[in-house]
Formats: sequence, structure tokens, C-alpha cells
Amino acid sequence: MSGTPSLVQTSCTRRLVSCRLWSMTSHIAMFSIAAHGHVNPSLEVIRELVARGHRVTYAVPPLFAEKVAETGAEVKPWNSTLPGPDDDPAAWGSELLDHVELFLADAMQALPQLAEAYQGDEPDLVLHDITAYPARVLAHRWGVPAISLSPNLVAWEGYEEEVAEPMWAEPKSTERGQAYYARFQGWLRENGIGLDPDAFVGRPDRSLVLIPRALQPNADRVDESVYTFVGACQGGRGAEGEWRRPVSAEKVALVSLGSSFTKRPDFYWECVRAFGDLPGWHLVLQIGRQVDPAELGAVPENVEVRSWVPQLAILRQADLFVTHAGAGGSQEGLATATPMIAVPQAVDQFGNADMLQGLGVARRIDTEDATAEALREAALALVDDPEVARRLKEVQAEMAQEGGTRGAADLIEAQLRA
Repeated sequence: MSGTPSLVQTSCTRRLVSCRLWSMTSHIAMFSIAAHGHVNPSLEVIRELVARGHRVTYAVPPLFAEKVAETGAEVKPWNSTLPGPDDDPAAWGSELLDHVELFLADAMQALPQLAEAYQGDEPDLVLHDITAYPARVLAHRWGVPAISLSPNLVAWEGYEEEVAEPMWAEPKSTERGQAYYARFQGWLRENGIGLDPDAFVGRPDRSLVLIPRALQPNADRVDESVYTFVGACQGGRGAEGEWRRPVSAEKVALVSLGSSFTKRPDFYWECVRAFGDLPGWHLVLQIGRQVDPAELGAVPENVEVRSWVPQLAILRQADLFVTHAGAGGSQEGLATATPMIAVPQAVDQFGNADMLQGLGVARRIDTEDATAEALREAALALVDDPEVARRLKEVQAEMAQEGGTRGAADLIEAQLRA
């Protein structure tokens, strides 16, 4: 009878229901460090996974526990030895080995903490930030798949020869560099991992890239069987607060150097000089927690000085973004089609600044060259250039097709089913 399901149909239906029930109760574990640029990009993905019925735990230092808990994930706190976002950037050192030694030492002391936190509560799948080395070790130990959530650019075919090897040539030739590699290699071997440190850090088995493809250098040479660009996963950000554009403002400029490398009072004063007496302009100046507003002295009425701002809410109404070109800020500028002046401060920000300039949506000005005159000239040129506006709209449209939060969650669920 046509109205009666066959045994095959019934069997298939039961299998689909069973699969769905299994996926709804999956335990997914996310691991990250206490840094805004590494935690923030993952939050909307976590929120979406929780909304889909998964049990999600998130291992993160206590400083970010409240922010993570707002997604609905269960926080697994652990103690980190890395400098925090409010610490002086000098705590990270000034050389490549300074940075990587800190990450390795933190990973080695964190692994026992995290293993104990998950004892008897092992997940079905591990998600991890690119700096969360213990996560990949634990996934190997538990025999579960691991997916990297990359908040910035990823390696392309030829990356090692073009970038990594020249960058590491001098450090690897030193006794200190060789000791670092030996220590890292020994730690991996102790945990049953046969990869060398470079491959362990830079070549994940699977990665979701949480930046737009437009920000990825040599995107045509990225292995798409490993890396999938899902683009910005921003969400509504309502919890961060609102901001209202002043009625009298004809143009609004936002200045932010992110959360870490913000100890730049001289730069902020140049920004005040650049925009403070521009007719019709309103300046929102985020200075971070390392600078006292009193250091800037009296500022004009059209200058709003804050330690922290709801950045995305402002960008949705702004005409210009003066940014350090971190991955998060860069993609927020692109997603809101806001012209940018990129003033990079550290690590990947220099490359991002060049990418933004190459896209035709920004001007790069290095910190030492960021005078009031240079900032003002670049600002006026950018906001009045129809070609800049056209390119921003093009990139914005491309980003909208990349999948975002839902696309990332779909791919994670696909890995669970596999």
C-alpha cells in the first residue's frame, strides 16, 4: 500500500532520528587562551552549537569565564602563566623566541590541569584556538577529532619556504633556539605525537578559518581539504552595549588599537589633533586600560575618550576606522564597509594592514609616521573616494556568502557525524 512506509523507509527514519538524537547530545570541548583576539572570534560559533542542543564545555582562564558562560557553554577554568590582556605588552618580550617560549611553557603547565578537568568527561570532538597546544595533545590522547578555529591567516602551500624558514633561520642557529625546539619536541614525544613542532603548531588536521578569504594572503594556494573559510562570526553583540551617533556629527571616526598593544598616549594625542578641530567630525577614541585619560589632558568637545567601546555597534554607524589591523578589527571594518586607516602594532597586524591596503579599502600608516597631518590627509581621501566605497561593498557582499556562524556549526556537526 502506498500509504504504508516500507521496512527500508522505517529503518532509514529510525537511523536518522537516532543520528539526530546522538548529535544533539554530543559533548564538544573548546580550548583557548585568555586573549580577546583568540576568544572573541569563537564565541558566536559556541553559542550556535549550544543553541543546537550540543553540550559544549570551554576551557579558558578565569578572566574570560563570564564572557564564555554567556554563550551557554560550561566553563572549565584553568590557570595560565601568559601575560593577560591588561598587562604591559613588554611582558611578552621583544624577540620571536620570547613569545614562543612563553606559549610552550604555558602549554606544558596547563596540560596536567586540563587532563584532570576532563577526567571522566572526555568530549566527542575538540575545538581549539591555534595557540591552545594542549588541546591537540588531549584530542590525540582521547582518540577524538580536533578542529582548529583560526582567528587569523593560515599557512598556504609554500608558506614554510617563503615565510617560516627565513623567519626562523637565525633563532634556530642559536643555542637558545635549539634548546626551545628540543624541549618542544621532547614534550610532543612524551605525549605520543610524532609531528615536529612546526607542523604541530602550523599544520592542523582540520581548520575552520574565522576570517574572510579576502584577508588571507595567497588564498589560491590554501589547501581547501584542510582549511575552510567561514568568514566573520560576529553575532549581534547586543551584550556589549549600544552607542548612539551624535545628531550633530556629519562624520564619525573610531580609533582603536585593540586590547593588548594600547599603551600609545602620543599616538592618541595625534588622533585628537587630527580630528579634534575638523568641522562636522566626531571622534571616538578607545585608549585601553594602559593609558590614563588624564595623560591626554583637555580634549575638544567632539572627542569622546573611552577605555573600552562596543566596537561593532560604533562601526555600523562610523565613516572611518583607525585600527591596529588585528584580524578581528579588520574583518569588522570589512563587514560594516567602513574605510580604514591601518596602524599595525605587532605580529600579524602588519600583514593584515598590507592586505587591507591591497584590497583598496585602507591606507597603511606605521606608528612612527602617524602624525596628525598624515592621519587627517588619509581620512579625508578615504571617506570621499567612491572607488573605496565600491570595493568595500564588493568585499562585504563576498563575506556574506562565506557561511559565517551557521556555516561553521554545520561543518562541526558534519565532523561529528563522520
